[in-house]
Amino acid sequence: MLNITLPDGSVRQYESPTTVMQIAQSIGAGLAKVTVAGKVNGVLRDACDPITEDATVQIITPKDQDGVEIIRHSCAHLVGHAVKQLFPNAKMVIGPVIDEGFYYDIATEKPFTPEDMAAIEERMKQLINQDYDVIKKMTPRAEVIEIFKNRGEEYKLRLIDDMADDITEMGMYFHQEYVDMCRGPHVPNTRFLKHFKLTKMSGAYWRGDSNNEQLQRIYGTAWANKDELKAYITRIEEAEKRDHRKLGKQLDLFHLQDEAPGMVFWHPRGWALWQVIEQHMRHELTAAGYQEVKTPQVMDKTFWEKSGHWANYKDNMFLTSSEKRDYAVKPMNCPGHVQIFNHALRSYRDLPMRLAEFGSCHRNEPSGALHGLMRVRGFVQDDAHIFCTEDQIAEETRKFNLLVMKIYQQFGFENVSIKLSLRPEKRAGSDEIWDKAEQGLRDALTACGVEWEELPGEGAFYGPKVEYHIKDALGRSWQCGTIQLDFVLPERLDAEYVTEDNNKARPVMLHRAILGSLERFIGILIEEHAGSFPLWLAPVQMVVMNISEGQAAYAAEVQAKLQAAGFRVDLDTRNEKIGYKIRDNSTMRYPYQLTVGDKEMANGQVSIRKKAENLGSVSVNELIEMLKKEIAETIGQP
Repeated sequence: MLNITLPDGSVRQYESPTTVMQIAQSIGAGLAKVTVAGKVNGVLRDACDPITEDATVQIITPKDQDGVEIIRHSCAHLVGHAVKQLFPNAKMVIGPVIDEGFYYDIATEKPFTPEDMAAIEERMKQLINQDYDVIKKMTPRAEVIEIFKNRGEEYKLRLIDDMADDITEMGMYFHQEYVDMCRGPHVPNTRFLKHFKLTKMSGAYWRGDSNNEQLQRIYGTAWANKDELKAYITRIEEAEKRDHRKLGKQLDLFHLQDEAPGMVFWHPRGWALWQVIEQHMRHELTAAGYQEVKTPQVMDKTFWEKSGHWANYKDNMFLTSSEKRDYAVKPMNCPGHVQIFNHALRSYRDLPMRLAEFGSCHRNEPSGALHGLMRVRGFVQDDAHIFCTEDQIAEETRKFNLLVMKIYQQFGFENVSIKLSLRPEKRAGSDEIWDKAEQGLRDALTACGVEWEELPGEGAFYGPKVEYHIKDALGRSWQCGTIQLDFVLPERLDAEYVTEDNNKARPVMLHRAILGSLERFIGILIEEHAGSFPLWLAPVQMVVMNISEGQAAYAAEVQAKLQAAGFRVDLDTRNEKIGYKIRDNSTMRYPYQLTVGDKEMANGQVSIRKKAENLGSVSVNELIEMLKKEIAETIGQP
């Protein structure tokens, strides 16, 4: 007798081996109809997999996140089915699930066109309407090889070659005449795949290596129902309107070009935005007890070997040489900050020592991964390192947590989640040190009174880290801030201080950033605000416009007075009608538009327009006070 325990604690008995689908059928036909797969003893399994021993079983439906992920994975296989029917000579490579969707890499003689993608999507819909069952067969490895040889699927054969020798059989999933190998699970029938859409195409390299052959990648998304799909499409359309690359061009903030891949050319308006952010952060860091430093861009290879970066990060570093010495452009700032700490004899009275740097770093990211400001090769971090004693870890983490939450709120981000990334497989330091570091951060987060999620394997090679994820206006999550606990680097680079009893000890090193990469954070801000920045942050805060030529000199006087008060102001005295000027300047998304005519000039006033709303006329001095108050209420400082 087989005992199956369900999530509500009830137990059902079966006289012989059963399956998830049979369990669902025994509960009710309605449940069976929506069963996608199951969790057997916590492990996802196909609905058809036999259960031969007592087990706990959860039925997975499209209402479950696991169910949606399975639907997406099966849609990737459906792409393969449609492609092979339309393009029989195409070679299928791999089709995984990604965040909110899926993709399939395909080798073809010529690139797919948008018309091809539309045809593939239409064929997928036709196949779904056939309402066919997806059949799973566990198949001996030798037979799988023979199947793919006969079908000419050379990439599948390469994938099998890479598998461990002890894998003797594989799951083969049949979509009618199409077959693909996979660990699964997959949907039992194509009726679950109706709510999908192919979204875009791109190039990709076999195994992600630019030295290998190029493939075609087809992206798609899939959801549990039509409303979720529609909401996603609406969100993507809104995201396209907010795309920082488009707005960066429209607002004349920055550009990128092939001669400097992954490096940003900042235009005057964009650099003004950068400076607002950097100076704001400098003000907050100074108030929080940080000392600003600057470290070299290029340092000897032996320095990076000693720090451990050479062994763990060499492939991502830009290398150069001079006078028979090998150097690396710094990918991060931490080793340089240790050198500043080591340059003098430090006492326990000097701790905690907080060293901050707007550090320019370079990392050799793959060209295919570059994406506007979000993924670059040259970037600046609002980096800092805190040298402290073990007893000071919790308090320093608490202070950092308060600071990071305050700054995110100033930039308009209220929804922040915290994650604790634990030891990766490739790491420096002993397990004992890692145990100590991980527990130290857990204790510090507990002292902060916050909730967090733990991410095994996601830590830096030198220590665990706390990550701060902000959610933007479209509900997307971005990891920006971090604080990392490191016992390893101070040991490797011989950092030490004199204790109260006149002995020497290693400091603890806390690596921390709030915005992370300034380039990436600015990209996030552009999309968060759709280019319409709040007053304090806007690269140009207002434009002064005259109604006719007679007020041009007065308009310039208003601009000069506002600039003298510290505001960033444009002047528009073009010989155009005021209505045209208002419409034209609206595309630049100034927080305020100021108009002056004969009446305003006679009274020493300006007429204020904010987001298409006329706020009346006030004196220039009243306007200055109003603007200062607005900024103070937003960020708590003038």
